[in-house]
Amino acid sequence: MVRTALVTVGLLTCSNVFMTFAWYAHLRNLRGRAWYVAAIVSWSIALFEYLLQVPANRVGYGAFDLGQLKIIQEVITLSVFVVFAFFYFKTPPAWNHIVAFICILAAVAFAFWKPAE
Repeated sequence: MVRTALVTVGLLTCSNVFMTFAWYAHLRNLRGRAWYVAAIVSWSIALFEYLLQVPANRVGYGAFDLGQLKIIQEVITLSVFVVFAFFYFKTPPAWNHIVAFICILAAVAFAFWKPAE
């Protein structure tokens, strides 16, 4: 279970790095280019996202239920985005973003909470 969790989280993290660049890097790097150029570049980057994301979900499904996989992916997405925004766009997180992230971490706790039967 621990190995499965580590592989799943590792692949999802790498996948989300590609996804974040595909979604947002064009705002800085291709700002003066036509939108369809940005779309083609983004799709090219997104291919690598899917080459990691699909195996991550296949490895993780069974060890985690579908809802747990999704909440794991969302936390990873936000974590990667905060680092990306800070280092790539020089945008520090605001206090309200931090509070929102704490709320999402609470959602993780609820997603993994097994109530007593």
